Amino acid sequence: MKKVVLAYSGGLDTSYCLKYLKNEKGYEVHTVLINTGGFDEAELTAIEERAYELGSAQHANLTIVDKYYDKAIKYLIYGNVLKNNTYPLSVSAERVFQAIEAIKYAKKVGATAIAHGSTGAGNDQIRFDLIFQTIAPEIEIITPIRDLKLSRQEEVDYLAKNGVHYSWEKAQYSINKGLWGTSVGGKETLTSNLPLPSEAYPSQLIKEGEEKVTLEFKKGQLVAVNGKKDKPSDNIVTLEKLASAYAIGRDIHVGDTIIGIKGRVGFEAAAPIIIIKAHHLLEKHTLGKWQQYWKEQLGNWYGMLFHEGQFLDPVMRNIETFLESTQETVNGTVTVSLKPYHFSLDGIESENDLMNTGFGQYGEMNNAWTSDDAKGFIKILGNAQNIFSSVNDLSYD
Repeated sequence: MKKVVLAYSGGLDTSYCLKYLKNEKGYEVHTVLINTGGFDEAELTAIEERAYELGSAQHANLTIVDKYYDKAIKYLIYGNVLKNNTYPLSVSAERVFQAIEAIKYAKKVGATAIAHGSTGAGNDQIRFDLIFQTIAPEIEIITPIRDLKLSRQEEVDYLAKNGVHYSWEKAQYSINKGLWGTSVGGKETLTSNLPLPSEAYPSQLIKEGEEKVTLEFKKGQLVAVNGKKDKPSDNIVTLEKLASAYAIGRDIHVGDTIIGIKGRVGFEAAAPIIIIKAHHLLEKHTLGKWQQYWKEQLGNWYGMLFHEGQFLDPVMRNIETFLESTQETVNGTVTVSLKPYHFSLDGIESENDLMNTGFGQYGEMNNAWTSDDAKGFIKILGNAQNIFSSVNDLSYD
């Protein structure tokens, strides 16, 4: 019997694929869930049981949270990556790593095909297929949802016909949760004007008032929350629990998809947004002007290429090397105030703070240069534009 590995999430699309591949195509279906931080042990157990109920010949749960942090999230923080100044690549980054681990698993078990539940109108199909065809071009890629152009209602109907009852209420919203945030898609995100209802987001407001949180960074990595040191991936989880209680991090991202159409998706990413903004503030104090300038350019490129599934391009390793080299002096503590639905950055403390009053205080006094030094500097600085203006007899009316 032909063996196919299905990248399985327990959701509607992959549940449909499992049934379809087994019943209609006669495959021996092996399912694998790649956990990038979106599932606890109880959820993983329930998903495994569900996979076997649906007909999986063998199921594996592979948790890669620390690998995902070390090879992806770390650099997204270094680059302050927010797609269109909004979206922290919550799903796009994890899809790449789910694809890498899924195809490696398919090779390990000797599968002749690998399947995923992406549609033909989104970005995930490209992220999965690019990775699969690069790492294992000999393995066939099967995509039932894309090939059959199925609606979510058709998937629900097919499962019901085969004795699997899937809540239509649950099916209306597609929720993907991981260490770096949760995406939320629904009928509202298919429009340009409708917001997602509050209840569509996984975290609800349960705290009022204001709460101070301190984030300690060492060489750009989050090493402690409120003075308690832990590995960065666990610190992200800790901060997410604190901040999601205030329903922080909700937004809707609008962007250009890889296939050329506009796309809209809701997301909830309290910890990622706070960490990126806090890290960026610390960099403003500890990095030079041109370091910040080139980081912004390369961070943008890195985020765009990552978002579009080009993670295996060698230029990504080059950019990572640059980003990491900029983090030597990004050390210190940032104080953040958490409030219902938003947060504010209060300030930083760092031994590497370049806002050093020994040299001067902005708008107040100059300690390291004289008045004549300032006048001479300004005169020379203006030479180029003064010459251009004079030669071309510009009037500036």
